[in-house]
Amino acid sequence: MTTTDTAQISRQRIAELIAREAERLDARTQRSRETYARASAHLAGGVASSYQLRDPWPIYLEGGQGPRVRDVDGNEYWDFHNGFGSMVQGHAHPAIGAAVAARYPLGTHFAAPTEDAIVVGDELARRFGLPKWRYTNSGSESTMDAIRIARAYTGRDTVMKIFGSYHGHHDTVMVSIGVEYDKIGDPDNLASLPYGAGIPQAVVDMTVAVPFNDAGAMERRMQRLEQEGRLPACVIMEAAMMNLGVVLPEPGYLEAVREITSRYGVVLIFDEVKTGLCIAPGGATEKFGVTPDMVTLAKALGGGLPAGAIGGSAEVMSVVEDGSVYQVGTYNGNPLTMAAARASLLDVLTPEAYAHLDRLNDRIVSGCQDIVDRYGLPGYAVGIGSKGCVTFSPQKVVDYETFKANQDADLSELAWLFNMNRGIFMTPGREEEWTLSVTHTDEAIDAYLACFEELARDLTA
Repeated sequence: MTTTDTAQISRQRIAELIAREAERLDARTQRSRETYARASAHLAGGVASSYQLRDPWPIYLEGGQGPRVRDVDGNEYWDFHNGFGSMVQGHAHPAIGAAVAARYPLGTHFAAPTEDAIVVGDELARRFGLPKWRYTNSGSESTMDAIRIARAYTGRDTVMKIFGSYHGHHDTVMVSIGVEYDKIGDPDNLASLPYGAGIPQAVVDMTVAVPFNDAGAMERRMQRLEQEGRLPACVIMEAAMMNLGVVLPEPGYLEAVREITSRYGVVLIFDEVKTGLCIAPGGATEKFGVTPDMVTLAKALGGGLPAGAIGGSAEVMSVVEDGSVYQVGTYNGNPLTMAAARASLLDVLTPEAYAHLDRLNDRIVSGCQDIVDRYGLPGYAVGIGSKGCVTFSPQKVVDYETFKANQDADLSELAWLFNMNRGIFMTPGREEEWTLSVTHTDEAIDAYLACFEELARDLTA
């Protein structure tokens, strides 16, 4: 059977399997249920971040080594979640642990520069081809500061982003995310909509969204903004993949965006918080051969510690160096974090490590696609670097609109439940992908594929 012979999967069958697997997971995670009740007394919602929520309770973890984690119930899993993609190094990597242990007795915080910060900056400049760097403590801080720098450099206020893309939790970019399908509207005139409460309308109105993989729509909106006297300061975008599962840029798209932004004098920011250091040594900048004016990093940079960074051209970053922009933060370049980042960059994320990730990801993508074809599932496998997913859609997803129109939320939920009940730890939700680590092995890939094939058999039985 091939993907052209899609099986007719009963919605009732999907619902039955969801109920069965949810009951199994609830039975396996009673300590998490108890922990949730205790946590809810003083942690709002029982979690540290809203993205950790799950109904009826979150799965609480207590430890992890290499490619595996275990929850408070003692269930062990191959970790394909990896902290929303942060742990491409694997858990408790000995090289990073040794660096942190060596740094600790020397002092963990001074709010003053240290040698490791210089070494990390040198290595990031080499990898990404951008000469000037500053540090932050998270992806949200990185994108927030990058936008401020772009505004100062251009003297403009408006920000252009990709409709449906998430760039952190500061007000400017909490716009046009998670929009219902019937509210998306005309691709040439996409609405600016707040993502949740507490975001000032004045800020929302300064953020303009355009569709992914449509350079023509971007240019047409750019022309209109120029006519309105509010040309954007910047375009901020996920370059390597739109984080709706994995939606890759179409051939020529990034090159077209680079040409458009250059022509209009708009700063191009590649948000590589999720992909930088995870898909190639120099992220999307290296993978696709398109150099932005700025790049934002976080997640995998710190090797398990909170870290972020902003790289930029000498021209754009001049507004930081001349004091026009106050890019500040007490914990920026924290010595403990920089020690971990240095060890990660120089000793863990080596050329050999990236070759290993590419090989494993090729195996899991091709294996999943083979299962999709043989069982006629409505979907396809896609991946890049250490990241990938099975997109449950009967047609290719190229932007937010095609994602909302076609993605099967129930199948995604069922796949997550199947994985969790069979020792595969995954991020819950329709929009998340797997992230491999350098410590993953063929055994882990075999376990993932075996679980996916069991799901396919149960769906089509």
